[in-house]
Amino acid sequence: MSLLEAIILGVVQGFTEFLPISSTAHLRIVPELLRLVDGRHPWNDPGAAATAVIQLGTLGAVLIYFRRDVLELTLAFLQGLASGHPWKTPSSRLAWQIGLGTVPIGVFGLLFDQFIETKARSLWIMAFSLIGLALLMWLAEIVSSKRRRIEDLGFLDVQLIGLAQAVALIPGSSRSGTTITGGLFLGLTREAAARFSFLLSIPAIAASGLYEFFKIRHELSGGMGLSVLVATVVAGASGYLAIEALLRYLRTHSTNIFVVYRLLLGALLIYFLVSGRVT
Repeated sequence: MSLLEAIILGVVQGFTEFLPISSTAHLRIVPELLRLVDGRHPWNDPGAAATAVIQLGTLGAVLIYFRRDVLELTLAFLQGLASGHPWKTPSSRLAWQIGLGTVPIGVFGLLFDQFIETKARSLWIMAFSLIGLALLMWLAEIVSSKRRRIEDLGFLDVQLIGLAQAVALIPGSSRSGTTITGGLFLGLTREAAARFSFLLSIPAIAASGLYEFFKIRHELSGGMGLSVLVATVVAGASGYLAIEALLRYLRTHSTNIFVVYRLLLGALLIYFLVSGRVT
């Protein structure tokens, strides 16, 4: 991965990690499209492991953006443990719920690790995932009451959103897309669904990124290590901008623009596959 590729993929990762359009799919698709534009340049899929490490940049973005929430939840969690009443306050309950809501994606991620890193990165799977979640997101917009706040979520609600997050292990689904859609189905406002999606992402991105970093640490030397570092930093900067943009947008708009985008991208990808332009 050259420095130019690192910068482009970092920007793509940062913006698409938090927008409900699938960062994994874009990191897989963009090299293919760039290869069509310039067949002489060997743009390659960075791979699932490198993708997860680059996601650590977006982890930094969400930690900085929600630093007050993260500090409040961490202190509430520790105070709850120290007092012997871990669920005593709304903040301590939310901290525990986020932790427990991360269990499904952790379990399924470990069980299907090899499949996720190899066969699941098929462009056919990504194309149908893009379209499938677009239809679910559209349905969620129709049936959701959009009245509940994060404070209204119960234990079962959070586990359901956690299961929705686990669906994002299928490339093309989008972690933010599945969790925002799950939140809408449970009646959350669009902004509340997005905020909870971002908070729920923290342990998942951290665990995935650090796990993959440990696996490929011996490969991160010389030019490869520098490229991944550049992509990670760029992903953090663009991810911060994406969080602000999405929350601002969802205060007054629906998710339909992302539904349309996913449908068009999925259809375009199927066209390229059928025509043999990409494989």
